[in-house]
Order: sequence, then structure tokens, then C-alpha cells
Amino acid sequence: MPIDHAIQCIHDPVLAILSYVVSVLGSFTALQLAIAIPTAVGAGQRWRAITAAGIAMGGGAIWAMHFIAMLACRMNVEVTYDLPITIGSAVVAVVSCMAGLGIAGTGIFNWGKLIIAGVLMGLGVTGMHYAGMAAMLMPADTVYNSNLVIASAAIAIVASIVALWLAFNLRGWGQMLGSALVMGVAVCGMHYTGMLAASFVPHEAGAAAVERGVSGGYLGIGIFVVTTALLAAVLTLSLVRQRQRATVRI
Repeated sequence: MPIDHAIQCIHDPVLAILSYVVSVLGSFTALQLAIAIPTAVGAGQRWRAITAAGIAMGGGAIWAMHFIAMLACRMNVEVTYDLPITIGSAVVAVVSCMAGLGIAGTGIFNWGKLIIAGVLMGLGVTGMHYAGMAAMLMPADTVYNSNLVIASAAIAIVASIVALWLAFNLRGWGQMLGSALVMGVAVCGMHYTGMLAASFVPHEAGAAAVERGVSGGYLGIGIFVVTTALLAAVLTLSLVRQRQRATVRI
């Protein structure tokens, strides 16, 4: 069937807004946690800081935003998600963010390391997005516009470079909040450009195409609530520890 007859994706505005909110919260939390990377004493402490910031950025700001926004896409056919591929896409996001933070945040910060780390992280984020798209189970084939795919990858790389620069150059609350708001726009921009690149062309598989996937009417809101609660708890703990360390130094 030609692309002219592709299934239309209409985004649920509530879930689209929630995807942006979780991206901002994840970005802000990751920026707070990344403070500990350059000042870490010993490899163990450094890797704990990298892991915490990578999970907040990759799992919260990027993957949770992506999956909630995927669930926001409403089509007139049933859509479920392959669980192993979906989990794998989250792992790709977290590992690529950890790699980017580890490269940029270890040793002397410079533009060469920043660009290498940003490209690696951006390609990982792009891989996460299209793996997440591949996890969609539905009676339709996904056809991509190659120019928009390249554009989404470019946005992901630029956003990653900016995120890493912000992570190691900003400290104030106001600066971090403003940066997190901008990062949320960048992450959402990458996602929705990737979605715009896709056309869903129906085929005759019917119910058999979706029977082994996961779905749920409140899955998007559930992911938002759980992710927000976890990010808020981690952020609160991080701020308490920062205040305790500042008190000890005084």
C-alpha cells in the first residue's frame, strides 16, 4: 500500500506535555548528579557518579520521555510494544549517556573530548529512539524518510554536546533549571523529528501482529508517575548530600 495511505498518528496532548516534564526533571537531576563526577576521589566514587547521572539522563530525561511520547501517538489500529526490545532501548540510552559523561567528565575538560563524547552519546540516543520504534507491534510496516532520520540524529548529537557542556560548566540552580528546560525542548525535538520521519503503512497481519506485546491505557501515566517519583527521590538525596558536604567544609 502506498505511503499516501499511511496511518495517521495523532498525539495525546496530555501525554506529550508529561513527556516534556519528565525530560526536564531528568535533565535537571542529571545536571545535579554530574557535579560529583569531576570532583570524585578514586575510580569507584567516579563510576558511581557517572552511573547515577547516566541513569537520570538516559533513563529519565531521554528514554522515559521517548516511551511516554510513543504512547502519546494514537492511531486507529492497535499498537503494543515488544518488551525485550523496549528494555534494550532503555539500556542503550543509559549506557550511551554514561559513556558520554565518563569521557567528558574524566580528566581535563576540553572541546575534543566534548565532541567525541557528544557524538557517541548522540548516536546512542538515536539508536535508542529507532530501537524503540522497532519495538512497535502493529498491523503496519514502518517506512522512514532518510533525510528526517539524518536530521533527528544531528539534533541528538548537538543536544548531547550541549548537555555535556552544561553538565560540567554550570552550577547555579537558576542556570541548571534554565538549561534543563532547554534540554527538554532539544530531547523532544529529536523524538518528534524521528516520529515525523516515520510513515505507518497498514498490512493484513491483523491481531497476530500485536498479541505478544505489552500495552495499557494508563501505561504512559504510570511510567510518568514512577519515573518522576524516582527522579525526585534521587534529586532530593543528592541535594541533601551536597548540603551536608558544604556544612562539613564550613
